Amino acid sequence: MKLNSISRLSKIAAALATGLLLHGTAFAKYPDKPITMYVAFAAGATTDLTARALAQGAEKILGVPIAVENKAGGGATVANGLLASKKPDGYTLLVTSTGSITVRPLLMKLAYKPQDFQVLMQFSYYIGGLVVPADSPWKTVDDFVAHAKKNPGMTYASSGPNTQQQIGVESFARCKGLTFKHVPTKGGSSANTALLGKHVDFIAGSGSHIPLVQQGAFRELVTFHVDARDPKRPDIPVMKDIGCPPTNPPNGMIVVAPAGLPSDIADKLTATFKTVSETPEFKALLDKYNLDYAYEDGKSVQSKFPAEIEWYTKYFKDAGVMK
Repeated sequence: MKLNSISRLSKIAAALATGLLLHGTAFAKYPDKPITMYVAFAAGATTDLTARALAQGAEKILGVPIAVENKAGGGATVANGLLASKKPDGYTLLVTSTGSITVRPLLMKLAYKPQDFQVLMQFSYYIGGLVVPADSPWKTVDDFVAHAKKNPGMTYASSGPNTQQQIGVESFARCKGLTFKHVPTKGGSSANTALLGKHVDFIAGSGSHIPLVQQGAFRELVTFHVDARDPKRPDIPVMKDIGCPPTNPPNGMIVVAPAGLPSDIADKLTATFKTVSETPEFKALLDKYNLDYAYEDGKSVQSKFPAEIEWYTKYFKDAGVMK
């Protein structure tokens, strides 16, 4: 080999080595500036409150501020689409639901697909139910069904069309031969407000309704998405107790990043959020909103995506929403 060729190769190798060194150094310094965490639902909802608690705990570990921004709308599609457009550098994250990633693309053309995201971890899941004002005449689910049969078109609010909560109500309606009018909102807290103001007859609760049940403002008549009654609220029936098949499986509450996040940054963020989620303070917050602690790592969560997509595909075809 000629001397000048050897010289050129040496320079290339040196440049590559320098690049790799700088690359590794940049990762080692992560994070060195503030992080933005989007929340896919409205302020005051369970997703928002838990996301803010995760962010506050993670700030202490990572040593940089984490700004939480609510980007509600479209059943989480607004926030999801926004995150999918960002660089996978660890400085833009999102707390959202598994269903908004797996299910929404089945129904509409969106700015993202499931492969555009890297799940870092799951910390809980959404459990919904049919919720009425505490001063309503419906003391039991049987009372409610009897009234709904005589008064088709009762109105209800949920966190959005074809969300887990809305599908829970429609599954209930199909089982009991009822028809309702859906009023979509931007999140669970907005649905709560609609019910408090008596703008709707009932809501598809998403978890943020629990404190209002405990305070005596709301009454939950039936719980969706689970097969067994909640030991903390054993008086509330589940679908099988009222002769109905299970509704859709619960959606996970997850922290995600854009796909392509470097593995060392992903590992650092996952470990950080896992540490925060395991604290007594965070688990007490989940308990306050009747949310179960359900940690899973990102790979485990994403491995379930195909089964979730299959369930909803069948549901939408049976319901005539998809061909």
